[in-house]
Amino acid sequence: MKHDFREVSLRPSSPECIFKIALLISALPTLLGCSAKPPGSIETLVAQEAKRVAIAGKDLKNPSPDNPEAVKAGQEHFQHHCQICHGLDGHNTGVPFANKMSPEVADLGGNNVQEYSDGQLKMIIANGIRFSGMPGWTGILDDNEMWNMVHFIRHLPAKGSAGVPEIFKEEEEEHERAEHGTQAKPESHQHKHEHQHSPQH
Repeated sequence: MKHDFREVSLRPSSPECIFKIALLISALPTLLGCSAKPPGSIETLVAQEAKRVAIAGKDLKNPSPDNPEAVKAGQEHFQHHCQICHGLDGHNTGVPFANKMSPEVADLGGNNVQEYSDGQLKMIIANGIRFSGMPGWTGILDDNEMWNMVHFIRHLPAKGSAGVPEIFKEEEEEHERAEHGTQAKPESHQHKHEHQHSPQH
């Protein structure tokens, strides 16, 4: 099946755009594997960029109240915009390329992320991190939506508890079938047979 990417909408909410991003990201480990940069150089650049972006938000306070409603609103925005890389739970569950990237996709429940202040996390969401594949969402999400996403990041569900993003679910099921030597059950089809009887003379 061929996809004409010239006709794909670039709106982040577009399913076609999400699919296109998934295809491109899935190919990145191969491209990065051909890089001539010494090991660790990209990781160093990402760490430096993350520090630069985050410093600006260190003293910002989250104006959104930390309550279940804010967490739920943040979760909805997160799952709409971020599940493609971070999974539904923020721990990269079901994302096949998460640990193949250089650097790896961050587990948002990890200490290296949770140690950031709310303001620093908001600045990273807003501006992204160069060299990492993390985009900035300024102009797509408003400030309140980003602050609510910060609340969700502070209250992530347990790893694996939210399931696998739909876009990767079929691939994971095929992988499990291959590992266990099982095959997908063939779909049953009911056929109607119409018999024409020649008239008796």
